[in-house]
Amino acid sequence: MKPQHPHAMLPQLTHDERARQTFISSLQAYIGQHLSPGLHQVYEERVKPEFEQQHQRPPQQRHEIRRAMQEESTYQWWSALRRTTQELMWDALLTSADFQLDDLAARYHQVVAAAPAPAMGSLTIPPDFTVPAYQKAVDIHCMPGSYHSEASTDDVTAGALYDRGVYLYTQGRLGTLNDALGQVLIHNYLQPRHPALNPSRILELGCSVGHSLLPYVDTYPAAEIHGIDVAAPMLRYGHARAVALGKPVHFSQQQAEQTTFAEQSFDLIVSHIFLHEIPSFAVHRCFKECYRLLTPGGLMVHLEAPFYQDIDLFRAFLLDWETANNNEPFWSEVRDLDLSAIATTAGFTPESQERTVVSAQIPAQGLPMPQLQGQGMGGRGTWHIFAARK
Repeated sequence: MKPQHPHAMLPQLTHDERARQTFISSLQAYIGQHLSPGLHQVYEERVKPEFEQQHQRPPQQRHEIRRAMQEESTYQWWSALRRTTQELMWDALLTSADFQLDDLAARYHQVVAAAPAPAMGSLTIPPDFTVPAYQKAVDIHCMPGSYHSEASTDDVTAGALYDRGVYLYTQGRLGTLNDALGQVLIHNYLQPRHPALNPSRILELGCSVGHSLLPYVDTYPAAEIHGIDVAAPMLRYGHARAVALGKPVHFSQQQAEQTTFAEQSFDLIVSHIFLHEIPSFAVHRCFKECYRLLTPGGLMVHLEAPFYQDIDLFRAFLLDWETANNNEPFWSEVRDLDLSAIATTAGFTPESQERTVVSAQIPAQGLPMPQLQGQGMGGRGTWHIFAARK
């Protein structure tokens, strides 16, 4: 695993902290490469035949597979190890960050104070913003305090945890800047499918710390780039990180369901594995808001993990682990949605919509495909795209 790209906001690590984090990442890789493949063998050789003998039919739902697999010790060990490594990772990161709280705060103020506005972007945190209840119900991805929690004024801790955590969880497979999803959407979808696209204003929904958003600065240098999220600590960190990397982006704390932007404000609206972080009713509202915000001819593009109608039942069962065991409450629900029907209701014509699959590899960028513990997220080296033009 290559070292993560250094920047002024990235937490500094001691020798022991780096060693502990490297061990956890190596354990995650071992689970994905050596344990995950055995699950399918157990299912085909033992679990599925037993189910068919008992019910006189094969499993017809992923939930039936999960109930049957939960009785298997192989699956129990695999699931327990995945959850344990997730918790160990956050514990290691939080322990490291706790010793750097004052330093991170000082670096945040130093970086932002040195940034000329608006040339280096901006940050807007409304004093009266309320984080949606559905985002506060659990610690998403088991991350302590989730994305939104703040312990002090101008807190950036959640952003620091997330920046390093994404890198460890993916074993560096999203690139040294964690920006592979933005690179994939740009290089494997937008440029091949929409080569004439020249947006003047771009918006990312659920941008977190801006990992996936920053590549748009380089690809569309004349465009004004905006990113919104509900988590203030992520946005503060993301703003300072973007400044430190020399990328002008306008970050603001807003809900994708109802923004403060004027109608027809953007030519391109994107998201990267964001839809599964919100409930289905919010997805409906989000698509309506995208339609309102797009200029005539503007494009909405969402990159997501596979939807269940596109994959076999066993893969759907494995992906469902995120909801059952990894504090992803809306993962399973959103995987079943008919995005085309939702987009049509929002105002996009069926003819303007496209569902496709793109490679997770970007040969020109030298980025490998993200293969998270063997089965998660992008899965078999692909990402799914849903797009619609106003």
